[in-house]
Amino acid sequence: MDSANDRIGREQLPDLALGTAILGTGGGGAVTGAVAVATAALDAAGPVPLLPVDELGDDDVIAAMAMIGAPTVGQEMLGSADQSVRVIEELTAAIGHPPRAIMASEIGGSNGVSPVAWAARGGLPLLDADLMGRAFPEGQMTSTTIVGQPQGLVIMVDALGNVARLRPIDAHWSERHVRALCVASGASTMAGGHIMPGREARRSVIAGSVSRAIAIGHAVRTAPDPLEGLCRVLDATALVEGKIIEVDRQTSGGFARGNLIIAGTGPDKGRMVRIEFQNENLIALEDGAVLASVPDLITVVDTQSAAAIFTEDLAYGQRVTALAWPSDPIWRTERGMELAGPRAFGYDLDHVAIEAAREL
Repeated sequence: MDSANDRIGREQLPDLALGTAILGTGGGGAVTGAVAVATAALDAAGPVPLLPVDELGDDDVIAAMAMIGAPTVGQEMLGSADQSVRVIEELTAAIGHPPRAIMASEIGGSNGVSPVAWAARGGLPLLDADLMGRAFPEGQMTSTTIVGQPQGLVIMVDALGNVARLRPIDAHWSERHVRALCVASGASTMAGGHIMPGREARRSVIAGSVSRAIAIGHAVRTAPDPLEGLCRVLDATALVEGKIIEVDRQTSGGFARGNLIIAGTGPDKGRMVRIEFQNENLIALEDGAVLASVPDLITVVDTQSAAAIFTEDLAYGQRVTALAWPSDPIWRTERGMELAGPRAFGYDLDHVAIEAAREL
């Protein structure tokens, strides 16, 4: 943070971007454009207060915001600066007054950086929290769903200014309707929702995620060996180091789906690791055996710089290291596994914790 240790200014954006890219596990949207937009917003409005969850009053109302869609589309179809302003206006109208703060729905990728710009434009604090502790591809995969919080109102605003107000009966129906409208808007749109009072937020959100992302980025940027520094701060396992020899990627249903194959080099020469993704990296396989899987985090980084590589940026010949580390404990619960474990993505297998996989 800045000297007051409770605000985000332009000086913190590089570390935030590095950290959110890593927590994005390949998804959440590339951060370069989000950093430029956030820098401009901070230059215009000044630093954004970063509000700890434990400082929320019981009746303080907060809401979450995110861009939704296929990252491959988001790279080319730029959003409108008016989208976030309109979402906050709609949220304010629904609440009856401005929210105490907004927060990121997911701390991964551009969806972890862009809320700084949205908060700055709206004159609001940013809550030091999110709903995933990472990025996930589907809207029902949140901590609020795990604890049984009602879905409530969803506001959607696309780049052309179309506004939709949804009141889905639960998070799964919300995902279905939101995804359909997202596809109708060109596979990229903005959403706001998860309106809740402070008393509910304290049991429902993943606290400290913005600060954690900044700490991760700082560790990478300042370490003599960035990859070693990243593994240390995350307690991550290096699954394989090598070269990407194949990428199969397509955009369908509002997602970027596909896989990549990494051929090991150096100590890993002769190994072949396949990683499958749906916006985010889902599972890492070697000779049919699972090395790591959701809900644990799997990120592909540049071996030299330790910068995360988004699924839309994967390319033949890149020298990479695939890392995996444990998810937030909330995803290890029975309900968390139902929502975002391997079976939630169609894999007929049980989750093997990366901590156990390390010992195999």
